[in-house]
Amino acid sequence: MATLVLPTALLRPSSPSLAHRSNHFLAPNGHRKGSFSQNTVIPIKGQGQGLRLLQRQMGATHGRGICKSREISAKSAGTESGGTSTSTLTQSVVGLFHLIVSLGLILAMDKYLKQVFVAAAIKFPSALFGMFCIFSVLIVLDSTLPSAATALMNFFEPALIFIQRYLPLFYVPSLVVLPLSVKDIPPASGIKICLIIVGGWLATVCVAGFTAIAVRKAVKTQMVDAEPMGKPSPFSAIEVWTWTALLLASFVGALFYPTALGTAARTSLPFLLAATVLGYMVGSGLPSTVKMVFHPIICCALSADLIAYAFGYLSKSGFEPVLGNYLTKAASDPGAGDILMGFLGSVILSFAFSMFKQRKDVWRCITVALALSIVSLFEGTNPSLTAAVVVVTGLVGANFVQATLDKLGFRDPIARGIATASSAHGLGTAALSAKEPEALPFCAIAYALNGIFGSILCSIPAVRQSLLALVV
Repeated sequence: MATLVLPTALLRPSSPSLAHRSNHFLAPNGHRKGSFSQNTVIPIKGQGQGLRLLQRQMGATHGRGICKSREISAKSAGTESGGTSTSTLTQSVVGLFHLIVSLGLILAMDKYLKQVFVAAAIKFPSALFGMFCIFSVLIVLDSTLPSAATALMNFFEPALIFIQRYLPLFYVPSLVVLPLSVKDIPPASGIKICLIIVGGWLATVCVAGFTAIAVRKAVKTQMVDAEPMGKPSPFSAIEVWTWTALLLASFVGALFYPTALGTAARTSLPFLLAATVLGYMVGSGLPSTVKMVFHPIICCALSADLIAYAFGYLSKSGFEPVLGNYLTKAASDPGAGDILMGFLGSVILSFAFSMFKQRKDVWRCITVALALSIVSLFEGTNPSLTAAVVVVTGLVGANFVQATLDKLGFRDPIARGIATASSAHGLGTAALSAKEPEALPFCAIAYALNGIFGSILCSIPAVRQSLLALVV
């Protein structure tokens, strides 16, 4: 008696009713077998050789079917994996292109406005004019064609996220070169300036904040919660290691080839820029309790200064020349600080979009420009004194403004934003907006109005002379 081996699929019953009855067969020894495996053994009488040939043919067919099924599954999985990777890569490329275009347009707009204002001999800040123009256009579009306003906001969203994420960096260069600014100031004048700065800053915070609250209560404007705004994402390990690699490679290269990029400022630009960015990334990752007294802006400036000192020591060029290359203020030979400060105009333009996001509260914002612009106040005096006062004022605000606002009981983002920008200007605005982005639009309003009214007041001879008498 021959044995015929058939695949289970060929013996599968055609109906459920047959499944129970045909699920078991008797083996040649009479015992009942279990459920079918891949091959089922059935005793059949007949030609043994022919049956064995049929068994081999059916077994080979079944084996090829399994292999083909596995091959199809593998190809399908590979196709899905490849498709996902390709889709992710495409999205990344499109996102990067979107960022470059949107940010490039804001930078180009800022540059064009500067050229127009210089050609027309207009002394009014071109970026402030552009900010109010963008805000007005968005308001008009929102009233007439809301979809266009939404589309415009969505288009510039990548650039706005980029600016918000790196906002403090654009105000740091003056802080990095602070050692060069204060070296010529006599100690007695320095102490006097520090007392004026700290006292004036605290007074301005109190007056601006309480005045904003008093005016809001006088007009019976109810305080409502501000529209929530997203915070920038934390820096990833890949970003930190990328900037670290750039710092090390460019630092070593500059040591061996000091003018590899044409000038000392250009050659030192990569590692000084990397040191600044890396310091900010490290500072941003510090615990909250540490950041209350050691703000990331300070960590950022110290990082750049330490790298400048190390390079000056190793290259025998000295600390001050290297730090001088950080901020050259020369368009033909820019340093790392010049690159960062080149974004300041774009930062002010971006404030228009933040104001539009909080437009409901902006219309409720009643503000008075109570603090004078520090730059206008000291215009025409010692440039080092001007730089030092501006930077130290911002530094004091960046470190202590949030704790001071909490102690004074300012919970309204309108009052917090106005008090911060009025007292600590750019650095304070950058520090506050990093943790409280919903206060940024009100910082922008106070920031602009302080500059405008400060310039107007300081143009009055009697006011100007009285202010200058405080520091001479």
